[in-house]
Amino acid sequence: IIAEHLLGFGPTLAHEKLSSMFDLNIPVETLRRWMTANNLWIPRSKRLKRPYQPRYNRDCFGELIQIDGSYHDWFEGRAAKCCLLVYIDDATGKLLHLRFCEAETTFDYMLSTRAYIEQYGKPLAFYSDKHSVFRVNQKSSQDSKITQFGRILNELNIDIIFANSPQAKGRVERANRTLQDRLI
Repeated sequence: IIAEHLLGFGPTLAHEKLSSMFDLNIPVETLRRWMTANNLWIPRSKRLKRPYQPRYNRDCFGELIQIDGSYHDWFEGRAAKCCLLVYIDDATGKLLHLRFCEAETTFDYMLSTRAYIEQYGKPLAFYSDKHSVFRVNQKSSQDSKITQFGRILNELNIDIIFANSPQAKGRVERANRTLQDRLI
């Protein structure tokens, strides 16, 4: 029945359809075993992982800066939870700028970027996630596709590159995890 009528269904959905359409009450785990044995279902653990194309690190210091905010209970209950803005060099992995703030806001990123530029100079590009500080995320916005932060970077002739996954900005994500482990 499954091969004829329910091909492509997972075990749970197949169980529901068998119950409603054919009045068969077979346990989900039994269905899962049968479907796996007959190659009608591949368990998640056996599925091929989708390979990510690696993004190679830049060659020169200051060429690309990965930026991210990390919300955490940084002060272990002695203060409110806050966000740590992290700027890390892509070529060397060196932490270049850290700033605690209440939230990931445009103003806080502007202050951090100004402090970074005053200390290290202008990078060629920033590499960030698709947070609303960096990119307009609403499809309905007709007037402008660029944020205030994006306009400022444009005026400074600094590019902004958006990561499509957290894995793509691995350096800054690992740095956040290390900081959470070490600072607390």
